[in-house]
Amino acid sequence: MTVDTLRFATAGSVDDGKSTLVGRLLHDSKSVLADQLEAVEHASRNRGQDAPDLALLTDGLRAEREQGITIDVAYRYFATPRRRFILADTPGHVQYTRNMVTGASTAELAIILVDARHGVVEQTRRHAAVAELLRVPHVVLAVNKMDRAGCEEQAFDRIVEGFAGHAAELGLPGFTPIPVSALVGDNVVECSAHMGWYPGPALLEFLERVPVGVEAADAPARFPVQYVIRDGEFRYYAGQLVSGSLRVGDRVTVHPSGGTTEIAGIDVLGTAVEEAFAPQSISLRLAGRRDVSRGAMITAGVDVPTLTRDVTAAVCHLADRPLRVCDRVLVRHTTTTVRAVVRDLGGATALHANDLGRVTLRTAEPLALDDYAVSRRTGAFILIDPADGATLTAGMVNLNSPK
Repeated sequence: MTVDTLRFATAGSVDDGKSTLVGRLLHDSKSVLADQLEAVEHASRNRGQDAPDLALLTDGLRAEREQGITIDVAYRYFATPRRRFILADTPGHVQYTRNMVTGASTAELAIILVDARHGVVEQTRRHAAVAELLRVPHVVLAVNKMDRAGCEEQAFDRIVEGFAGHAAELGLPGFTPIPVSALVGDNVVECSAHMGWYPGPALLEFLERVPVGVEAADAPARFPVQYVIRDGEFRYYAGQLVSGSLRVGDRVTVHPSGGTTEIAGIDVLGTAVEEAFAPQSISLRLAGRRDVSRGAMITAGVDVPTLTRDVTAAVCHLADRPLRVCDRVLVRHTTTTVRAVVRDLGGATALHANDLGRVTLRTAEPLALDDYAVSRRTGAFILIDPADGATLTAGMVNLNSPK
């Protein structure tokens, strides 16, 4: 049986119990090493606690961030017999919105925590907005601390109803609500006997069975060229097939030149294959001699990207340095980097760290873009400071916005 990987991010307001939930998930799925658990038990006893404080399993990660070792998102890796997981643990404070954007940008699922006693708060709404902005395919609303709300169904239903209204306003396509108590483990790995009104699944069961890789498989074929390999008279174009599939004999287009040709060969890990699927790393050989360099986009089929120098996008500004109209920047899109100027900021004069906004750019060379709603890989870019190479802004292309 092939074991796939789910990348997911956690987000929650301060004191919603995110650290405890992450710790409980790791502990109850038997993903904690014996020495780690022993250290947690020892620290808990020193604090006068009878039971291990599972939130301490993530304290080391927070300490690393404070020392500047991990500067944005803390990652945890664990596995069950059904699936591997990469967990991006993002900070909850409003001033770290950019960190959630970083963690959720590659996630296929986001867990948004809510304290059952407090319900939906401003940070909950902000986290939902980021999930919608980034088009995260699956969202779980984990209503935590249900033990503090008497495990009552009515309390859970009120919170779900309130979140559903906000999700509809945002255009969030859907979410899965799960009542949990991270402190005692209810509905985290095993279904709870204290909430017989909830039919399941437990959180881990849902994480194990939610579909992954569907977006990349269903999207049009896109292959950004990363390297050109010369082998005698042949040239091979290497990189990652970020979406769709390619077959030997397919008619393809090379952007931005617009030239067309056929695929003469496909290699995966040095082995010739007839067909490749996203997200495989591959090398292509094209029929005839073609002038293809790093940064080119190879596509197949009639659903081609938009070739444009005018880019409009939703953005989250990441840097402490503001972004202003008329700033000159570099745009990094897949494997290409081009010069650009900021023409408009949606009416704002500047964007500051953690701001969500809109930007219109004019690039020096055309980019082959997809709408972010169609492809998160070829519809995303970052802005870079040309002076020092610092990352400034994360952008999500909206081809339907007026220029």
